[in-house]
Amino acid sequence: MARAAVLSLLLLAFAGVVPAQTAPSGEPAIGGGGAIPARATRLPASASQGAMVIGNTHPAAVVEYAGRTLRVTPYGSFVFGIGRDATGEAVLRIKQPATGRIEHRIAITPRDWPVERIDGVPPATVDPPKAIAERIEREQARVAAARERDDPRTGFAQVFAWPLQGRISGRFGNQRVYNGTPKSPHSGMDIAAPAGTPVKAPADGVISFADAGLYLTGGTLVLDHGHGISSNFLHLSRIDVRPGDVVRQGDVIGAVGATGRATGPHLHWGMNWFDVRIDPLLVLERAK
Repeated sequence: MARAAVLSLLLLAFAGVVPAQTAPSGEPAIGGGGAIPARATRLPASASQGAMVIGNTHPAAVVEYAGRTLRVTPYGSFVFGIGRDATGEAVLRIKQPATGRIEHRIAITPRDWPVERIDGVPPATVDPPKAIAERIEREQARVAAARERDDPRTGFAQVFAWPLQGRISGRFGNQRVYNGTPKSPHSGMDIAAPAGTPVKAPADGVISFADAGLYLTGGTLVLDHGHGISSNFLHLSRIDVRPGDVVRQGDVIGAVGATGRATGPHLHWGMNWFDVRIDPLLVLERAK
């Protein structure tokens, strides 16, 4: 219980909220009975491309962003992601019970995206024949469907932990060139580690997808942290969980491998807010 309170206070400090008192969960108490007055909305003034942003507002507010109505916790917290290629401002529209719709703007900080050249990849994974390309499309559609989950669990609000220790061998957002062929930007962070190294859950969640045999990503897991935030783990040599399993931060969920399109053993850890890819390294640094 004490640990949960500390984590929630860190979350609220990030969002700019300093509660006068706390509810049993550790999030800010709303107050006594009766009508709840308008409440200040807390958001950062700026956020980087690839960031996960946590805000706080009235618990009964309607929060809209990027064509979605965001889920709000009973204590007013909400979360969303800034895409790799987003520019200008992130615009949220928030309506509290005692106010009209108010527009909030967050300046998006641009980043430099270096080019990563990766050679020695099996050619069939770079330019697959038609039948394989269709298989890849079907498999990726299944993963994308898992990322659309939106439930009230709040693992996203924890201080995330590294799923394993190792050298960062690939960074989020960098342009990838496989065997000389430009491909999509890197969707996550690669962590080099020996095959068989245990992979642990970086935060609480529920397993929403597990498949040991995807063509591009090999052993693949998706761990849903709630409110549209999910982690995915690719190229696993072993999967220790099944869809529907509830896991806690630090639980072993699989092992490092080199399955799918990989030149050696490593863990690819990606994160999403629904279909928006976010940078796991920024999520780890959020608590610093």
